[in-house]
Amino acid sequence: MLEQEPGRYLITQRSKNSSLPLLWEFPGGRVNDGEDDVTALRRELKKRLGLDVIVGEQAMSTHHEYPSYDIAFHVFSCRLATPGQTVSHAKVNDHRGVGLAEMGQFQFPDADARTLAKLLDLDH
Repeated sequence: MLEQEPGRYLITQRSKNSSLPLLWEFPGGRVNDGEDDVTALRRELKKRLGLDVIVGEQAMSTHHEYPSYDIAFHVFSCRLATPGQTVSHAKVNDHRGVGLAEMGQFQFPDADARTLAKLLDLDH
């Protein structure tokens, strides 16, 4: 989770043409063959949002099964490498910096919703 300022985390809205269109998500992406999670996260945030980040410790992980594929979801603490960077909307519809308590106002895909429940300690 990219903490933009204390207690406010970046979420992005999927594009209208993507799978699960216009749902909100924690930014990230797929890990390529031969790539570790941290390298993939840096690459994906640069490619999708135009952001250079410093990836910290893994905060949690979870697994979710969609009807046609499974996803291993790893959440890392991140911060901007240089303060003041702006989010590019070239690959996303919108973005927000929100507190954990506000995230219930946004509709997330199931895997992100499960991750959020774990972060809020609702998934016992």
